[in-house]
Amino acid sequence: MDVRFINPFLDGTVSVLKTMAMIDPKAGNPYLKKGKEAAGDISGIIGMTGSAKGSLALSFSDTCILKIVSNMLGEEYKEINTDVRDAVGEITNMISGVARKNLESQGFNIAAAIPTVVCGKKHSIIHVLGGPSIIIPFETEDGPFCVDVCINESEPD
Repeated sequence: MDVRFINPFLDGTVSVLKTMAMIDPKAGNPYLKKGKEAAGDISGIIGMTGSAKGSLALSFSDTCILKIVSNMLGEEYKEINTDVRDAVGEITNMISGVARKNLESQGFNIAAAIPTVVCGKKHSIIHVLGGPSIIIPFETEDGPFCVDVCINESEPD
């Protein structure tokens, strides 16, 4: 996977969470994902197509997403419910949007699908391209989450 695709997702993640949830996530070192198991307890997944195609997944620990959603919505959430699942989809959509806008400045034109949210311990994430993905781990004061991205430049028609 091309390194040009990593920074837009990293920057989008930090920007959205700082702006929408007043959370300052700290990125760890990216690494190649082995297997399909999600790193977190709830994940938002969105497909992308255009001059680059693939998918983005955000996978949050319970404690992390509950704090993010509590901050975003201005009320305390203590368990995963419909509001939290909806917020995960919206966060995924927003981060994808910021990343796609950043990629547009590099000459890519990318559209996104509607996000899907999956929750439960040890759920799987299978990317559209089916190949390996890059994990960017993040830490917050309330627990970890990760960005799991698998995107490549599309072949010309």
